[in-house]
Amino acid sequence: MTTPAAAITHRLPLLITGITGVAGFNALHYFQNRYPGQVIGIRPHRTWRLVGDGIIPLDIEDVNGLGTLFHQYRFRSVLNCLGNCALKSCELDPNMAQQLNVASAAAILERSREHGSRLVHLSSDLVFSGIGPGNYTESDPMDPVTVYGKTMVEGEQLIAAAEQPAVVLRISLPMGPSFNRHAGAIDWIQSRFCNDRPATLYFDEVRSCTYVEDLNTIFERFLAGNETGLYHVGGPRAVMLYQIGQIVNRVGGYPPGLLKGCPRLAAGPMPPRAGNVSMCSDKLAALLGGNPFRPWPVEEELVPTDRHWHWHRPPERPGSFQDIVDRLYAFRPTLWASCG
Repeated sequence: MTTPAAAITHRLPLLITGITGVAGFNALHYFQNRYPGQVIGIRPHRTWRLVGDGIIPLDIEDVNGLGTLFHQYRFRSVLNCLGNCALKSCELDPNMAQQLNVASAAAILERSREHGSRLVHLSSDLVFSGIGPGNYTESDPMDPVTVYGKTMVEGEQLIAAAEQPAVVLRISLPMGPSFNRHAGAIDWIQSRFCNDRPATLYFDEVRSCTYVEDLNTIFERFLAGNETGLYHVGGPRAVMLYQIGQIVNRVGGYPPGLLKGCPRLAAGPMPPRAGNVSMCSDKLAALLGGNPFRPWPVEEELVPTDRHWHWHRPPERPGSFQDIVDRLYAFRPTLWASCG
């Protein structure tokens, strides 16, 4: 099923937070192309390389600055992609995680309430431990194993308890480019391989990867609508982290020996790792009248069949960085600069 874009002309201007992350970065470009001059993105001052029309430096801790921004633009809708998902950093600095994943949600919620803005808040599949078979539904109890996951739970609870109508979308790994070329799953793995450095990934951490293109149409659908509550927004194919590494390694044409694999518990206790946190998105499919997502990767021939799959390369297609762009991102290459 292809979900048609639901115009949000009645909900403009739009504010997008967290544009340094993969979901927010790609959403910003998508919505700015759809609604020129009507979309603002905010990023921290320290991320000075991320510049462009409609991009405003603002640290989320600056509550007064956020209030001034809302007063200036009178946002009719907000897509909150803000959050720090660096697992180790959150474990080592819980106060930082609390500020970026909880206090920020509270500040954005309050400003949205004051201005009557439609709020779409992104959360994560890592609110679950993954100790079972996965395929989590919205009604399953949350049991995060990381500080990051625990703070995302708190953010969800803030939204759920508020009087301001809002919707929470739990996403998994968004598959698309990032502005700094090493954020996100594909970017980090590719940045290791292209610099001839190994990447160690886990056999038993499983996610519901989703193309950013498909996510953007879902974001637009919920920004245009009036739904509240919680929805899982995960792709239909559950993929192990190790398999993601295999796919990037083979499609990019990198030396297969650079990919290492192990069970997550063998990697040590810091940071703790979740297991199978794949999500069931049947509630979303019921709302939309069908599954809105393509599986990642969409090409069946790119789905690993065993742990040595990436060692075998079709001679007619040895792999390249451009293949990663064309086959794994399925996104506009102009957003991406070549490695090195």
